[in-house]
Amino acid sequence: MEQQPRVVHGEQEVLARAVAAVMRTAAVTISVDETVLVAWELLERSGSRHLPVVRPDGRCAGLLDRAAVAVACAAPAASLSGLRVDELLPGRRPALVHVEETVRHAADVMSCTEVDALPVLDEDGRLAGVLTAADIVAALARRPVQQKPADTRPQAPSTVLPGLPPRPGYRGTAVP
Repeated sequence: MEQQPRVVHGEQEVLARAVAAVMRTAAVTISVDETVLVAWELLERSGSRHLPVVRPDGRCAGLLDRAAVAVACAAPAASLSGLRVDELLPGRRPALVHVEETVRHAADVMSCTEVDALPVLDEDGRLAGVLTAADIVAALARRPVQQKPADTRPQAPSTVLPGLPPRPGYRGTAVP
């Protein structure tokens, strides 16, 4: 006798939700023309694992992973001041989803592209947030979304501001 997989109604409900209901809004972004050192500083201070890269018009150019930035920062210091964020982005179009697509679709995209986070775009093609595998797991576990769902109205990209607080648990001294 063949056993059918047990389907829990709540799981199907989560997978049918729109990505906007589960994702994190993109609180910290970086411009394509910033340096890799600025990207590392933003990742360190924010405690994020992913950093959305935006063009001046607010459109998403890609998503940087902390590991990729760390590898780039291992280069000789003299070369880092000239290394731009856009040079770390792959030459191909980034995997992404739109706010109205389902969590199931986003999970399929993550699985097929072997990534653990996706930029989420609004209907105008501008960055609305980031969806991570952890966000999907939290939704399946019925944990609240860590940040409010992204507003689907166009937004100007965030800028690098001096005085960004250090990440929680940071033991060094903050750079003013």
